[in-house]
Amino acid sequence: MNAIELASLLCSRLCHDLLSPVGALNNGLELMADEQDPEMRERCLELLAESAKASASKLKFFRLAFGAAGGFGEEIDTREARTALEGLFGAEKKIELGWMVAADKLPKEAVKVLLNLALVAGDALVRGGQLDIGAEKSASGTEIVIRAEGPRLLLDPNLRATLERGAAGTVEPRAAGAWLAHALISEAGGKLQISPADSPVLMIGASF
Repeated sequence: MNAIELASLLCSRLCHDLLSPVGALNNGLELMADEQDPEMRERCLELLAESAKASASKLKFFRLAFGAAGGFGEEIDTREARTALEGLFGAEKKIELGWMVAADKLPKEAVKVLLNLALVAGDALVRGGQLDIGAEKSASGTEIVIRAEGPRLLLDPNLRATLERGAAGTVEPRAAGAWLAHALISEAGGKLQISPADSPVLMIGASF
């Protein structure tokens, strides 16, 4: 897979995730145009605000996870990563986020790996649950651990295969983040480990 194909996959994933909140904005505006009841108009405004917030949160996350956010420096403030994850998962309140990252800053590539692995693990929490994020930086490199646990934990086999082998086969848009994480880890000479498919808890570790 080349850079153009990866960019296409990332764009497809972004468009897919933004379709729902942007569509809700459009529907809300159409309702507002025809609605005269004050209470219903107030409710429409609440829905518009929620959809606008969800759209902004997703854009902030994908800008940091997929794009060139953070400028041209080699490190990114970890508070930005935490805020991006809280915005992505906090709106529906289905996923409780545990943050165990002591470092104030991490290498840009490490932040992208952390966010994309968290995205994969979050997708596996079909009915919500607990998502714990840990990272540690030392003189020898960076270690990242993602832990997901919930009432229905299901990691798509395509996502698992992409994490483990990269773009060896066909990669669908939903697996774009997994491919990016695998590529960044491989380019840095690191390694990725993932818990077995039958494990009741999903653990993903990366060191590079």
